[in-house]
Amino acid sequence: MAINHWPEEQRPRERLIRHGAQMLSDAELLAVFLRVGVAGKSAVDLGRDMIGHFGSLNGLFTASLDDFARMHGLGPAKYAQLQAVMELARRSLMEELRLGEVLGSPKSVRQYLQLMLAKRPYESFAVLFLDVKNRLLASEELFRGTLTQTSVYPREVVKAALAQNAASIILAHNHPSGTPEPSEADRTLTGALKQALALVDIRILDHFIVAGSDVYSFAEHGEM
Repeated sequence: MAINHWPEEQRPRERLIRHGAQMLSDAELLAVFLRVGVAGKSAVDLGRDMIGHFGSLNGLFTASLDDFARMHGLGPAKYAQLQAVMELARRSLMEELRLGEVLGSPKSVRQYLQLMLAKRPYESFAVLFLDVKNRLLASEELFRGTLTQTSVYPREVVKAALAQNAASIILAHNHPSGTPEPSEADRTLTGALKQALALVDIRILDHFIVAGSDVYSFAEHGEM
């Protein structure tokens, strides 16, 4: 049955307006995004199918256009809309981090880095540059590599931090095909960067590793 035939108090859009988005299930939120279902399925049913097909919301958000379009009822237009929503969310989080103290918003930092790095099929190394009040000055991808290895040069990280007049930085990279736990190479690199930046009086506050929906924090594990 199409959603417009449901009782009004059960329709996802009306429930969202009345009670807030947090009260809706993942499938219902996707139904609001989709607006319509397909023959024989409501938008909520299609939302459930999407989550089942991709395994999770993160699996859906990181799907390629080809994978996305394989599902009946989806295609380039919906894919473009979803990417636009994700980019707006990333920019909103960046605004939040620019206006407030980054260390006071650890959840926002994680969400921002997930939106920035989780979807990339290659290994990417990024840096968040902070001022003396721990406010975000800029974020930049400095290096990218293969699925298993990235060459990161401490000299280039120092140069970029000085160019941004940063007082401190946060490091981040992704593990596209693995778990978020750091390798010995990750730990060695972090130590080398820490030493190089200390020479110019710039602190590393944390190093995050993003692997899908999981994020590892060096600081939280006492490794900074």
